[in-house]
Amino acid sequence: MTHPRKSPALGLLVYFTLTFVLGLYFAFASVQGDFGLLRRMEIQAEKRQLEAELAALTRQVADMRNKTRRLSDRYLDLDLLDEQARSVLGYLRSDEIVLR
Repeated sequence: MTHPRKSPALGLLVYFTLTFVLGLYFAFASVQGDFGLLRRMEIQAEKRQLEAELAALTRQVADMRNKTRRLSDRYLDLDLLDEQARSVLGYLRSDEIVLR
């Protein structure tokens, strides 16, 4: 007595199809989702850019603190005071020649 060959059960086909589709979905989400690899690379690039901007702003703050200290009452840098008066007020010394 031979048994006729049965085709794969419909349930098994649905199971493998669903497993394959879910695998594709999770693979796509792990690469391009909100928490995926591409988003992580974007965040790291933005972090490097913001760190560079922070370093530049830190240098500017240090320069401004230095100039403020040099123009304070306790420590007056006459060369810096002369430079600021020239640039802000447009002063010139009598021995200078202006070229335009």
